Amino acid sequence: MSTQPTTVEVYPGKEAVIDFDPALTFECVEECTWCCHHGVLLYEKDLMELAARENLSESTTQFRGQDFVRQEHKDREEHVDEAGQACFFLREDGLCALHDEHDWKPARCSVFPLHVTVEEGDATAREGGDMHVSIRDTAHEHCEGLNVSERLVIEHLDGFLPELLWELDDPETYREL
Repeated sequence: MSTQPTTVEVYPGKEAVIDFDPALTFECVEECTWCCHHGVLLYEKDLMELAARENLSESTTQFRGQDFVRQEHKDREEHVDEAGQACFFLREDGLCALHDEHDWKPARCSVFPLHVTVEEGDATAREGGDMHVSIRDTAHEHCEGLNVSERLVIEHLDGFLPELLWELDDPETYREL
């Protein structure tokens, strides 16, 4: 179903162009962890927050000059990549150690299952370019939390889109390890 893009104020003075059905709902479901097999990009502010909570030399790696949460082998059959790898912080009980133990998660994790871009031809997000938000194509196939609750995504965008994203030159969220 195609919808017309809608501009929504997420924070005072910070708007996003929403290109998904406004009736879309999302709620993480127990033991899904599909999003945890992607490499978690750490923006600079996330890296500093993580350093205050965990040992960076154990939990992070660099790839093409960017910081990511390290992936490691998990004894799970589902929601790991082809090599059996998933996020360093995914515990065997299916919970995120960062979220469960520290009540915090990197911006990139908050965004799932959304996809954030600044449209070509626009300025950067920092310079007032339009931030566009859609649903990841693969989320429709794999994310078990879509349309399973009453929690409208459009009404909770501040939970999905941390203010940090507006500070970035390029808030593109589809960068993987």
